[in-house]
Amino acid sequence: MDRKSLGTLPDDLPIPVDDGACDHLPGQRLPAIALPATTGGPVDLSQLPPSTVIYAYPRTGLPDEPLPDGWDAIPGARGCTPQACDFRDHRSELSALGANVYALSTQDTAHQQEMAERLHLPFPVLSDADLALVKALRLPTFDVEIKGRAATLIKRLTLIVRDGVIEKVFYPVFPPDGHARTVITYLRENAE
Repeated sequence: MDRKSLGTLPDDLPIPVDDGACDHLPGQRLPAIALPATTGGPVDLSQLPPSTVIYAYPRTGLPDEPLPDGWDAIPGARGCTPQACDFRDHRSELSALGANVYALSTQDTAHQQEMAERLHLPFPVLSDADLALVKALRLPTFDVEIKGRAATLIKRLTLIVRDGVIEKVFYPVFPPDGHARTVITYLRENAE
């Protein structure tokens, strides 16, 4: 796996469908759960800034590792690196709208730290490796085998949070490499 292949999307990716797994989220308050962050120390989700965007993704790959078997056939699995780069590249527009960006996955912080440094991400990446937030909010997940071990991964989604309450959920997210612009449009149209 080379860096270029992680940053591009195959043309024949299956498109995920809305299975209703996030219908319960709008109006829910983020719980007082502290998750490790790539910026050091834990981040208490109940204490996030008033306008927050949390984009959740399944997992990012490493340039020298193959993708899990069948990864491209899982609707919504492929595209985590392009999505992260899209949010990175549009951070100034998001900041101008008052939005604070956080990324979220179930990968451990060490893996996330490598990715954040390699991609020059200017925002924290949160680790829910223990599935505390996944369970508390009943976030949609899927299971895959990675290096011979079962892993539970979050399906790609984005939460718009205002004053600790989930205002909007984007789910499913496709294509992931243009999603930051969709979020920017929503924030502009729903500015307070």
